[in-house]
Amino acid sequence: MPAPTILLSAAQIETIGTAPLWTITITGLVLLLVLDFSLTHRPHKVRMREAIGWSVFYLALPLLFAVYVWYAFGAGVAVEFATGYVVEKSLSVDNLFVFMLLLTAFAVPHELAQRVLLYGIVGALVLRAIFIALGAAVLQSGTWAFLLFGGILIVTAWRILRSAAHGEEQQVDISSMRSIRLLRRFTPVTGAYHGSRLTVREGGRRALTPLALAIVAVFATDIVFAVDSVPAVYGVTEDPFIVFVTNAFALLGLRALYFVLQGVLAKLRHLNHGLGIILGFIGVKLVLHWAHGIWPAIPEIPTLLSLGVIIATLTTVTITSVHANRRDARRVPAAPPQ
Repeated sequence: MPAPTILLSAAQIETIGTAPLWTITITGLVLLLVLDFSLTHRPHKVRMREAIGWSVFYLALPLLFAVYVWYAFGAGVAVEFATGYVVEKSLSVDNLFVFMLLLTAFAVPHELAQRVLLYGIVGALVLRAIFIALGAAVLQSGTWAFLLFGGILIVTAWRILRSAAHGEEQQVDISSMRSIRLLRRFTPVTGAYHGSRLTVREGGRRALTPLALAIVAVFATDIVFAVDSVPAVYGVTEDPFIVFVTNAFALLGLRALYFVLQGVLAKLRHLNHGLGIILGFIGVKLVLHWAHGIWPAIPEIPTLLSLGVIIATLTTVTITSVHANRRDARRVPAAPPQ
């Protein structure tokens, strides 16, 4: 029999997040992060077999958690978790692509890449936890929050689709990042990497290494992605605990997934089209949810239908990306015989 949920009286927000469940979840998350930091303590080149193994492990964790949620709280909550996880995982892949551009822009050595990614994941978790708490507080203030979140997602979707329609590729301009310019202005920066060290003593004073700048740049991008991802998953579920665990599970495996998808990310040329459609769809879902509370005759979009739309969209853009790559490959003339 499904376990009872907790009702937050301030805004009638139902949550499965009991104190013991929060404690177990956060403890498990901290242990996994400690394990990741211990694995990356000694910089090394990540081989495909290692990356695939850890990727499978981090994909198995949410599957096991979904089974637990289904058994303990019922199919409805399990579908909400699964839908939120798929949304966050698809958005995290886009996050991963920006990480890849940053690592290239800072010429991060291959053996240090996973260290930078891990710092980025920790930063993303902290920022999203803050945004999730703020989102829950906003939801407690009234149903207008759904309209606000929906508007944010629709505007974001329009910007993504407009850039994708014009063929604009994601770029990273380090010189235009305010955080990097501020650091360079007040703190000396070494010209070379010094292993996994963030600071070194050079010329009689403490200086930052390029690794530290790369990590700061990753943190700065984390803020932008948190603004989009948290409202997106709140469009699937109003439970702050489910919102948090979907974000955590989606982010935990990024370090290993980066090395698996490193050669594939650039080939998913229609990924932004798909993300724009997904964010726009969830934005409309939130607006309809707000309108339904005022005018009950206006229908809502069921969570199971949302899951189907999201999976269909991701499948479609993957197929169209593969087809477009093959079409372009056929158009390239063969090299003349020598």
